[in-house]
Amino acid sequence: MCLRTSLGMEPTEPVVAHHQHQHQQQQQQQQNNRLQKAKEKYMKLHDELVARELDIIEEQKAQAVFIPELADDILRASTINYSSLLKNLSKYYEALQQTKFFKILFYTTQPAHVIMIAAVLCVTSALVPTKDRIQGAGHPYSGTTTFIYLASFVMHLGAQIWMTFVSGLSLYFALPRHTFGEVQRILFPRYFTINACLSLTTLLIFIKHHPAHTWDTEIAIQVGAMSSAFFLELLIRLYLTPPLLQLIVQKNVLERAAGVGNEIGRHNPGPLKHCPHYLKIHKAFRRVHVYIAMGNMLTMGCTVLHLHYIASKICIL
Repeated sequence: MCLRTSLGMEPTEPVVAHHQHQHQQQQQQQQNNRLQKAKEKYMKLHDELVARELDIIEEQKAQAVFIPELADDILRASTINYSSLLKNLSKYYEALQQTKFFKILFYTTQPAHVIMIAAVLCVTSALVPTKDRIQGAGHPYSGTTTFIYLASFVMHLGAQIWMTFVSGLSLYFALPRHTFGEVQRILFPRYFTINACLSLTTLLIFIKHHPAHTWDTEIAIQVGAMSSAFFLELLIRLYLTPPLLQLIVQKNVLERAAGVGNEIGRHNPGPLKHCPHYLKIHKAFRRVHVYIAMGNMLTMGCTVLHLHYIASKICIL
C-alpha cells in the first residue's frame, strides 16, 4: 500500500515545476513588453524633441542674415585662389631657374656690380639739377605723390622695427636654432630687397620735391641719411646676404651630422667645438652676421632721423 501510494504521487512533481516555469516565462515576457513599450515611448519623445529643435534652428536660419556663411565662402575661395596662384608662380620660377640668364644673374657676382652701378647712376641723376627741376621747385605735389612718399617711409620703418625687435628676437627664443636659421634664410633676402626699394622710393620723391639748389643744412642731412640707408641696404642685399646664406647651409649640414642644432635660444656646438673646419665656418658666419646687424642698425638710425624731420614738419597737431 505504501509502495503504490509513493509510486502514484511521483508524476505530480514535474507537472508543478513545469507550470511554475511557464508562469515565470509569462512574467518575464510581460516585463519585457513593458520595457519595450517604455523604450518606444521615450524614443518617440526624443525624436519629437530633436525634430522640434531642428525646426527652431531652421527658423533661426531663415530669419538670420547669412554674413558668417558668406564670409566663410569668400575666405575659402580666396585661400584656394591664392594657393593656386602661388603654385603657378612657383612653377614659372622653377622653369626660370633652369635658364642660362637666371644662372648668370644670380650665381655670379657681375650682376651685383651692374645693379650697384645702376643704383649709383639713378641717385646721381636725381641729384643733378635740371631746368625743369629748378622751375618746379617749391610747387606743391599731388596727393598721390605724397601718399606714396609717406607709405614707402612708414612701411620701411615698420619693417625695420618688426624684423629687428619683434620677429628676430621672438623666433630666436621660441624655435630650435636650425628652424630659426631656415626662417631667417628665407626672410633676409626679401627683407633687404624690400627695404632697399622702399628707401629708393622715399629718396627719389624727396629729392624731386627738394632739388639740390634749394638745399640747406637740414635738407642736405636728410638726403645724406636716406642715401646712406638705401646704399647700405643694397650693399647688404647684394654682397653680404648671399655669403651669409651659404654659411648657414654649411653650418647646418655639419651640425646635423653631429646631432646638434635643436637647442632653443642658445648655441651649443657639442662635439664640433674641437673641429677646426666648423670653427672656421662659424667664425665667418658670426663676422658676416655682425656686419649685417651693424648695417641694419645704421639704416634704422637714418630712418629714425628722417622720422624726426617729418615730425617737425607736421602741422596738423
